[in-house]
Amino acid sequence: MKVLPFKIPKPENEALVYQEERLKVLYNQLHQHNEIQITYVEQGAGTLIVGDTVNDFYPGDILVLGSDVPHVFITDLNFSEQTVVYTLFFNRNSFGKDFFDLPDLKSCDDFFKESEYGMKILTRKEKLIKQFLKLQNQNMVQRISTLLKIIDYITKAEKSPLSSFVYKRKYTDDEGKRMKDVFSYAMEKYMEPITLEEISEVANLSKNAFCRYFKRRTNKTFFQFLIEIRIENACKLIFNRPDHSISTISQLSGFYNTANFNRKFKEIKGVTPSHYRLQRF
Repeated sequence: MKVLPFKIPKPENEALVYQEERLKVLYNQLHQHNEIQITYVEQGAGTLIVGDTVNDFYPGDILVLGSDVPHVFITDLNFSEQTVVYTLFFNRNSFGKDFFDLPDLKSCDDFFKESEYGMKILTRKEKLIKQFLKLQNQNMVQRISTLLKIIDYITKAEKSPLSSFVYKRKYTDDEGKRMKDVFSYAMEKYMEPITLEEISEVANLSKNAFCRYFKRRTNKTFFQFLIEIRIENACKLIFNRPDHSISTISQLSGFYNTANFNRKFKEIKGVTPSHYRLQRF
């Protein structure tokens, strides 16, 4: 299977695709697809990289990923034995070029605009989950009706963006493999010191070429990205291991200076690790 671009498997004449997946590990390759993706996470947790940003996902999350937004789900195998997600795939022209331009659907414009950078839904989640749970037993006409209800609820809900920058170009297969290799290496080795020489070799580029390449595609340096990965993993440890001290979590997350860890954590999360722990519990 090619890493990028990724084609959603679907019958030839099906405009709206519904998938219910019960897997140990979600599709964990960096990929992008033309379809907009709306996903409800019923079970499972992990890390979600969207565009330039490292996020986490947990049970109860409802996530929207826009057309051609590069993303990858990395399942946390320590959280749950199985990941269960319900997903709808479609694009603006799925039901005809002018369907979403009808005056009665004008309110959907905000949904399409906000989906460009991805978003996590923060409110109206109970109503949205009820709609997702109906999909399994519905026919295609009913599912289209449910999709419109879901879009309407999302438009009226509070949400937070999943990314602040998206590389506005489709990746080639070679580019996709290179970025996937870099992301995978960072996710596997984040607890260890990673040098520029090391990661440049993974990308098969010179140090200067790699720095330019990564910055152009993510709008940040590799080491900024690495710090975000370490902080997201620290958040998971705070959540999963309340018995660990902040100093221990710092070391297990790849920081060997607790003061620096506290400073970087607050820069990214807005609170200190200790305060974050109090909020979570």
